Order: sequence, then C-alpha cells, then structure tokens
Amino acid sequence: MAEPNQVIFFNGGEGYRISHPVAGGDACLDVKVGEEVLSELAPKEQLRSGSGVSFKRQRRRIDARAQALVALLRYSLGRGIAEPLEAETLTLTLIRRSLGERTSHGAAGTYGREKLVDRAKLVLSSDLARRWTLGEVAREVGVSPVYLTQVFQQVEAMPLYRYQLRLRLARALDLLGSHHDLTALGLELGFSSHSHFSSSFKQAYGRTPAEFQRSLRLR
Repeated sequence: MAEPNQVIFFNGGEGYRISHPVAGGDACLDVKVGEEVLSELAPKEQLRSGSGVSFKRQRRRIDARAQALVALLRYSLGRGIAEPLEAETLTLTLIRRSLGERTSHGAAGTYGREKLVDRAKLVLSSDLARRWTLGEVAREVGVSPVYLTQVFQQVEAMPLYRYQLRLRLARALDLLGSHHDLTALGLELGFSSHSHFSSSFKQAYGRTPAEFQRSLRLR
C-alpha cells in the first residue's frame, strides 16, 4: 500500500495494478532508476538472487528526513526551479535513505498480519483529522484493540498513534507550499493547536512549518 510513510518498489518486467481505496487519488513522487545505479546502491540482502536487479520485498517505511526530501523534490520539480545537478543529487540521496537500514524499515510479519496492518492504515488515511480511538480502529479492521496494537508494533516497529502522527505530518509537508494559514492547516490535519502542530513538525523535521515554508519559497 502506497502512503506517505512508505516507499514502494516496482520491479522491472512485473505487472501491477493501481487502485484508490481512499478518495482523492495520490500524490506520489515516481522515480525510475536504472539497474546499474540500483545495483550500486541497494544492499544485497534486499535483492533477489539471479540475473537482473529486483527487490525481495516491495516496500519499506521511510524516515522523516526522507519524507522532507520527497516534499522538497516534488516542490522544486513541479515548479521547474531545480537545476539538473541538484535534482539528481537529491534523488540519489533519497534513494540511499529509502534503502538504508538506519533510515528505513522493512515490514516484519506474515502476509496476513501485513494485510491487517494495511487495513488499519487505510482507516487512518481515510480521515486524517479524526481523533480515532483504538477501539474504533480495531472495530473497523475486525480485531481486538490488544491484538491490533501487538500486530502493528510487530509489523511496523512503532505504535499506531505514532504512525498516525507521521501520516499527518507528511500530509502537512505536501500542503505547505500552497497554504498561507498554518494554524488552519494544523487544525485541518487534526492537531489540537498551532503550537501542537509546530512543535510536532519541528521534532520530526528539525524546523517549524513556517521555517520549512520559507525554505521552499527562497529556492
């Protein structure tokens, strides 16, 4: 499942389908990487054996700095303000972070448990501003709250509430280039106040929403 906390790998020569279970389409950054570059960057343990370069697992969770790089690249490329050298360097940095063991995480669990976690993610993504209770999310996916917390922690190596916060902050990154009222943006995404939004954003990305917004506009 593609969402702001994940990077998805599409292996060459393999078919795939796209659907949109949550309204609104998607806002992904698509990067096509040659096999020569991938073979140099990708850790061998993440690749299948044999000819060609293909990934064993087709998704990883990325860290906050990788999310910020995605937002920066999308903004710069979308407005045509990135020099080729800058864009290519930032893209390679993003790929390294997306593949690095310290900066990304591969889901750990059985196929069934990963699917359960995906359903929980869809629930959270369907309404980012809603203050979901654990019981509500558990009922939506058809398991007990205890079981959901255990499985989510096993698969994603972080609790459900922190994952929800990361989703909200990643959405804020996407919207900062077009929103002037940061207080309204924070409330729209479910933060209790501007200070809550600002402090959570700074803790994740190292700067406040206003500072990040200024860095985009100064480019």
